[in-house]
Amino acid sequence: MDEFAKKDAAALSFKVTWIGFWVQHPGQTLDPTKVADALQQRLRCGLSGIDTTEALVEGGKMAQAGKKVWTIPYDYEDACKEAEAICLGVPCFNWGAVLPQGRTDGRRWQMGAVLGLERAGLVQHQQQTPAVGFFKGQALKRDAANVDKFIRGPEHGHRPVQGAAQLQDGSAFLKRWQTTTDLQVWYLSQLLRGMEGPSR
Repeated sequence: MDEFAKKDAAALSFKVTWIGFWVQHPGQTLDPTKVADALQQRLRCGLSGIDTTEALVEGGKMAQAGKKVWTIPYDYEDACKEAEAICLGVPCFNWGAVLPQGRTDGRRWQMGAVLGLERAGLVQHQQQTPAVGFFKGQALKRDAANVDKFIRGPEHGHRPVQGAAQLQDGSAFLKRWQTTTDLQVWYLSQLLRGMEGPSR
């Protein structure tokens, strides 16, 4: 890791806001546009977990006003077209491949079936992947190689979370010598210590 990357990592912070659903339901969920706007006023990168493109739309407005921002939308392969210059990429899911895989044992389908599929499925075109795909955005540029390393997995140097880490309530999540598995990250019971926002 170069000195620039180390400096960035040391200054990295996360704020999580729960909207309440995949899309807005007036009166029942938060307004994604207001959430995206509030977060982007304060942070440099917005990661969306809903299927609509408010984070990109609001981030695009801020980029046009001269603010240096990036976004990662969610589960819509053409999302980056909303604001290509600030879009790092978008993860997508191929549920048609996931559901049969999860039922091959004849029992009730469980979310763990998704994570049991090979990371090699993280490719540029959703049609070619068994479960998940990541479409790289124009803004990724120099860090594209790091994404490729993540896709290839731990045996090629990627470690999702490594070293001592605690959950928000102070309880231990990892010991100094431990490395997470994908399942540990997927089923994380709380946010990690240092992240801002409610865990539940």
